[in-house]
Amino acid sequence: MGVQLTKDSIDLGIIVRDIDAALRFYRDLIGLEHVADTPMGGGTMHRFLAGDSLIKIIEFDEVPDAAAAPGGLRGASGYRYWTMSVSNLEEVVDHARSQGYNVPTGPTEIRPGVTIAMIEDPDGNWVELLQQA
Repeated sequence: MGVQLTKDSIDLGIIVRDIDAALRFYRDLIGLEHVADTPMGGGTMHRFLAGDSLIKIIEFDEVPDAAAAPGGLRGASGYRYWTMSVSNLEEVVDHARSQGYNVPTGPTEIRPGVTIAMIEDPDGNWVELLQQA
C-alpha cells in the first residue's frame, strides 16, 4: 500500500549537543536558510530549509547522555548520513577544511559525472554533498 505523501520533500530532525557549533556548521558553512526558532518541551527547534526539505536542528535544555556513534558509514547501523545535491562541491569542501571541519571523504568521482564528498558536523553526523557534471 504505502504512504500517500502530501509533500514532495522530507523533514529531518538532528539532535545536537552544542547548538552554537551546530549553527556555525549548518547555517554558516552549509548555508541552510534559517526560517524560524520554535520552543518545544525542554528545548528549542531551529528550523532551516534545504530546498523544499526542512532541517530541524534541535537543542534540549539538558544535553542527551549518549552521543552519536562515531565511525561514519561503517561505525554503526541506523541513520548515518544524508545527501544534498549541490553545484559548488569543491568550494564548500575547501571552505570546510579551512574552518577545521573533518572531511572523511574528499571529492570523489563515484561514477562518471557524479562526484561526492562527506563532511562531518560537530556531533559526528555526516552530510554528503553530491554534484553532477
